Amino acid sequence: MNAPAPVSSDIPSNAPRPNGKRGKSLALLACVFLLLALAWGAYWFYLGRWQESTDDAYVTGHIVQITPQVGGTVRAVRVNDTDEVVAGEVLAELDDADSRVALEQAEAALAQVVLQTRVLHVNTVALRAQVVARRAEVERLEADWKRRAALAAMGGVSREDLDRAREALAAGRAAQVAAQEQLRANQALATEEAIERHPNVRQAATRVEEAWLAWSRARIVAPVRGQVAKRNTQVGQKVAAGAPLMAVIPLDALWVEANFKESQLGRMRVAQPVTLTADYYGSDIRYRGRIAGFAAGTGSAFALLPAQNATGNWIKVVQRVPVRIELEAGDLQAHPLRIGLSMQVTVDLLETETSDAPPKTVLPADGRDDSSAALDAARVRIAAIIRQHQTSGADKTAGR
Repeated sequence: MNAPAPVSSDIPSNAPRPNGKRGKSLALLACVFLLLALAWGAYWFYLGRWQESTDDAYVTGHIVQITPQVGGTVRAVRVNDTDEVVAGEVLAELDDADSRVALEQAEAALAQVVLQTRVLHVNTVALRAQVVARRAEVERLEADWKRRAALAAMGGVSREDLDRAREALAAGRAAQVAAQEQLRANQALATEEAIERHPNVRQAATRVEEAWLAWSRARIVAPVRGQVAKRNTQVGQKVAAGAPLMAVIPLDALWVEANFKESQLGRMRVAQPVTLTADYYGSDIRYRGRIAGFAAGTGSAFALLPAQNATGNWIKVVQRVPVRIELEAGDLQAHPLRIGLSMQVTVDLLETETSDAPPKTVLPADGRDDSSAALDAARVRIAAIIRQHQTSGADKTAGR
């Protein structure tokens, strides 16, 4: 039986040896991952857990619909889409021939009523004089009858003459009563007020105001400063009152509507600071803002076809709640936005005890009220008509 061969303890010279560089690389890589993990943990502990972010956010604002208050045919359109307009600038004009004729008719009716009212006042003076004359006539007839009655007792006047005197006195008294009633009736119509406050004049003046408003509304003006959008009217088009012609969007009164998940809202409060970036400008441009309020319901609750969870076909879906964020006016002015642009929103949750809510974005107030201005112009015209025909009536009366 052969003996086993002895095992040599020597390592062949061509066998692979441990690589020290590979071990060092693995160790270095492990340290890098450890440092990254520690950095991320520190970021989350000190900052990340105090922030809530979403990219489901969009710019929104007021879309002011321009609609005519009266119907008519479009005679001219003064603006196009993307044009910048100021409050009070004429956007379109309707054919005003019918309204102008109606205004002239109302002004003529007012002038006629003023003259008629002036005649009532003049008649009051004449009727007063007539009442005085009738009273004097009755006094004369009474004295004549008494004198004839005394003569008749002595036989100096016939019975027939005495009867005629009595009948004349009765007729004079009846004429006096009639004159007094005419005076009362005329005073009831004329009243003691000035002509411009007479009910008939006021009614006619109201019709002039109505016709003036209809005529002035043929010119459609911009109610606010902004940019024209969605113009859908042309010259010659027949439009009805209330039909949308175009829209004016005030680009200096925009805000952001961010749709946060319901699980993100637990620590959000009104007036908490917000940092925003727009895809339009990139991440280098940052906007500052504050939470202005939370919607009363989720987006699906106000959808055109809300989910019917009670039907049984129910799948749990994380809901989103619209959050309104007001932007700093200076940031918006430096970098203008457009309605519908996408935004990245990050809310700072560290500020738990918030101050009062930021002011809501409202339409720019310019102090204009076109209806009131038109009424003021109409009243100036009414006063001129009354003054003109009241004076002419007085001159004609004096001439008579």
